[in-house]
Amino acid sequence: MILAVGILAALNHAARVGEGQVVDAAMVDGARLLTSSLHEMLADGVWTDERGMNFADGGAPFYDVYETADRRFIAVGANEPESYNELLRVLGVSGESLPDQLDREGWQTLRNRFAEVIRGRTRDEWTADGGSVNACVSPVLSLREAAIHPYSTERNGFVSLDGVPQPAPAPRFSKTPSRAGVVPQQGRDTRAVLTELGLTTEAIDGLVDAGAVGQVAE
Repeated sequence: MILAVGILAALNHAARVGEGQVVDAAMVDGARLLTSSLHEMLADGVWTDERGMNFADGGAPFYDVYETADRRFIAVGANEPESYNELLRVLGVSGESLPDQLDREGWQTLRNRFAEVIRGRTRDEWTADGGSVNACVSPVLSLREAAIHPYSTERNGFVSLDGVPQPAPAPRFSKTPSRAGVVPQQGRDTRAVLTELGLTTEAIDGLVDAGAVGQVAE
């Protein structure tokens, strides 16, 4: 993604001033950029430099995954006070004497109570409650379930090519809509690629016979 953005920016610069430039992009640079907000919170003292002790790394009971009665899971992400209060209501524990949401010393107590309650119903029972949306409770879906979930089907989020379901192209354009490509047969283009690289038919046959290249479609 950082490379794609860099190329687009360089193309825009070249179109404006008629000058090209080298785009230096590395995955490690992108990974560092993804931690910008974490470093900001660390500097502000609201993030602990210890794994599993923070609100978004599994440390907080209101931002975690819980097992349900049918051995499936729901995800909880009720960070904001309004969502957290709604979570307590949906779980049926709003009237109980529980530690404060941001009391780290009480997080284990909250987690134990949440886990106990959530194990009492199935995944779909929890997420069928309309209030669970405002409580930021969502089902943890398998890949096949995700493809047929309303969030996917209402936007035609998956397409089937040669019987293989895959995510539909994105982003979507009003003037130049994208199309999903054909699922290639494994090894279909091996010979063409090797020929383009300058190898002769005899050389390619030798590589195939020696098992030096992957599957080759004949």
